[in-house]
Amino acid sequence: MLLAVFAAAALLAADVNGKWVAQVPGRDGQPMEITFNFKVDGAKLTGSVTTHRGETAISEGKINGDEISFTQVIQFGDHQMKQFYKGKVAGNEIRFTRKREGSDQVREFTAKRVS
Repeated sequence: MLLAVFAAAALLAADVNGKWVAQVPGRDGQPMEITFNFKVDGAKLTGSVTTHRGETAISEGKINGDEISFTQVIQFGDHQMKQFYKGKVAGNEIRFTRKREGSDQVREFTAKRVS
């Protein structure tokens, strides 16, 4: 019975497979392009985030219906920074919030499906 519930939830998950692009406000107010490549396997979300700094794999990715969440871990030499993403899928758009570990500041932006 429990397996049937999980299978039904996976069937209801939004289709986020593929490439998505967003213009995210930077620290200086200038937009920065971010590309997301997602792959969904049941309730698990994997993929990568690409910025001008390069590509990083996402971790802790989850999808539940039209909601997704994941973590991006960015390495700076011996230091690392985590960014937490939450998104709500609506057709060919994902409305995201992003919060950096240790900060109260939340950035909002929209990604659009490319492929």
